Amino acid sequence: MAAGGLAGLLPAQTQLEYALLDADTLQEKENLVYQYLKKMDSQERDLTVPELGGDLQWLNTEGPISLHKDLCGKVVVLDFFTYCCINCLHLLPDLHALEHQYSDKDGLIVVGVHSAKFPNEKVLDNIKSAVLRYNVAHPVVNDADATLWHELEVSCWPTLVILGPRGNMLFSLVGEGHREKLFLFTSVTLKFYKERGQIKDNNIGIKLYRDSLAPSPLLFPGKVTVDDSGERLVIADTGHHRILVTRKNGQILHIIGGPNSGRRDGRFSEAAFNSPQGIAIKNNVIYVADTENHLIRKIDLELEMVTTVAGIGIQGVDKEGGAKGEEQAISSPWDVVFGNSISGTQEDDVLWIAMAGTHQVWALMLEGGKLPKGSDLKKGVCLRFAGSGNEENRNNAYPHKAGFAQPSGLSLAAEEPWNCLFVVDSESSTVRTISLKDGAVKHLVGGERDPLNLFAFGDVDGVGINAKLQHPLGVTWDKKRKLLYVADSYNHKIKVVDPKMKSCATLAGTGEAGNVIGSSFTQSTFNEPGGLCVEENGRLMYVADTNNHQIKVLDLETKILSTALPILNPEVFDVPDNLPAQKDKVTNLPKLPKSAPNVQLPSLTVAPGQKIQFLLKLTLPPDSKLNEEAPSSWFITAEDNTWLLQEQCPSGEIKDVSCQTTIPFELPRSCLSAEATLAIKVCLYYCSKGSSACMMKGISFSQPLQVADTNQGSLAPVELIHTF
Repeated sequence: MAAGGLAGLLPAQTQLEYALLDADTLQEKENLVYQYLKKMDSQERDLTVPELGGDLQWLNTEGPISLHKDLCGKVVVLDFFTYCCINCLHLLPDLHALEHQYSDKDGLIVVGVHSAKFPNEKVLDNIKSAVLRYNVAHPVVNDADATLWHELEVSCWPTLVILGPRGNMLFSLVGEGHREKLFLFTSVTLKFYKERGQIKDNNIGIKLYRDSLAPSPLLFPGKVTVDDSGERLVIADTGHHRILVTRKNGQILHIIGGPNSGRRDGRFSEAAFNSPQGIAIKNNVIYVADTENHLIRKIDLELEMVTTVAGIGIQGVDKEGGAKGEEQAISSPWDVVFGNSISGTQEDDVLWIAMAGTHQVWALMLEGGKLPKGSDLKKGVCLRFAGSGNEENRNNAYPHKAGFAQPSGLSLAAEEPWNCLFVVDSESSTVRTISLKDGAVKHLVGGERDPLNLFAFGDVDGVGINAKLQHPLGVTWDKKRKLLYVADSYNHKIKVVDPKMKSCATLAGTGEAGNVIGSSFTQSTFNEPGGLCVEENGRLMYVADTNNHQIKVLDLETKILSTALPILNPEVFDVPDNLPAQKDKVTNLPKLPKSAPNVQLPSLTVAPGQKIQFLLKLTLPPDSKLNEEAPSSWFITAEDNTWLLQEQCPSGEIKDVSCQTTIPFELPRSCLSAEATLAIKVCLYYCSKGSSACMMKGISFSQPLQVADTNQGSLAPVELIHTF
């Protein structure tokens, strides 16, 4: 490769960029690019990209791809990205549109080169989740050590590099917002090399990761919130592009939008969202940060209608605002929370918005009022409250001079002495406060003192700047305990922050990505949790465990992560509360083979509200292993006694049979029968190590229950043992 990496393109491309500024018509621009390509193609030596190492991991392909063999004869767009970066996400619609216009048959291939910022982003499973979450449908290579990044001397995310059919570098585009140039450069390059007979129309072996996944009730839920009564949850089912309103037992009350992305107001059945994140509920009104539509939406549960209250549906670049909401362009809102203006007469007359796309915190005036250090504002106005728009970790007494770096979570502590917004600032890995008296932005925990250093991350419990987080996305205030909880997403933990002492400590999670439930906080595991909330009485915390596709329930008094919230279709318990359902209509559970044995267990005497722990101990035949591609699972049924299953976790994955699986069960406090039978069923998919033969096997354990009025004391765990 000619020395200098991307710098070798700079002299010629800079001349082209200046010439394009003076060109008026598309024809003139295309002619300039065509002449530029003639010049670049006639050079003695190509500026070539080095081959990607054969040991790198690939996604969305049938196997590793060689730039100089498999992609010879193709125009290749290399997208250097990291999945945490909002600017990289802003580029994806441009790449989707380009791929829609030109396919590999036309000679175009887009290749994502994932070059991680955070250590957590180097892990292939986490990149897989991001590829699915953001609907990336082109090949992606995990360049975990940033080898190609350094070879080409790439300096920032995102960077696009356009290659000719010999792997010859032709153009680079740094940052977002270059859609017109991307299409111009690509279209003329395809035309130029087709005329020279150098474009091949062969197919590249694409195998989308998303096609191998089983359906799940939730897909990458980003945020969760609970209403003041504690009886209703609102879930941003981000990957399904919808909002769910459920009872606290997981029974669905409303499905709004989904399963496909779109942008439509109207009735619940016709409304459409695009990767919604933050949600805030008051009475029967929900506000939604409709992130990839760049909108704030309002859901009226009584009228069953969705309307748009801020944004115009395309990404905005305005960093001041001040227009009426539906006329004001905004950029990737990530969270919302209610608050009060300093002069308003009504409670919750402001909607605070974490505007990740412009690195700011904005306000939508739900009523007329005044913000700290601001003038009187009319109802409906949407404007910047804090943040200059520069991506920084800068604190300042003047909110407009402060700097944030992709703020992704908000929580309000309205009471004295706090009277502030808590902000999790994901790219600076900090928690910050914004005073609601004077707008001053201050540091709480994480990061470091240099406002330009956005690489001060880690996993360290400590005080103030000595504490370290890694790309936190969620935050919630516990009014009862006067504590703050943080979804420390890339550390796979929930942290607790005491704002008085500025201390930050691990509350739950081991730091390893996983999905362990039914255990103490310190043994439980998460996978990039994105949001969390605490009910008003301070008992239960709900966590959007994003990459596990679950809402986890944590009991803050017993310190037990008791369950993953089951998401139950409305018809499952379509009966009045506290009355027995007529039929268990859960249809999405696996069906056991007819040969599956049924093991009768001794009867248990139990009391209403009592907890039972089942310990599943399974042994596979010699030289067998679980099939990682198929979803082995356990599930609980109760024919004729479906009241037993309310507020339960009815199923779970089995990923490893070498250790026992704990299945927690709690009897309802209101029991409708003195006798009942639970069935704990197991469906396993396993393969012989020495052959390609795979088997599906099942086992059912029947547990009779005798319900007594008085507490029987603690029960020994019930062992469910079987050898296949």
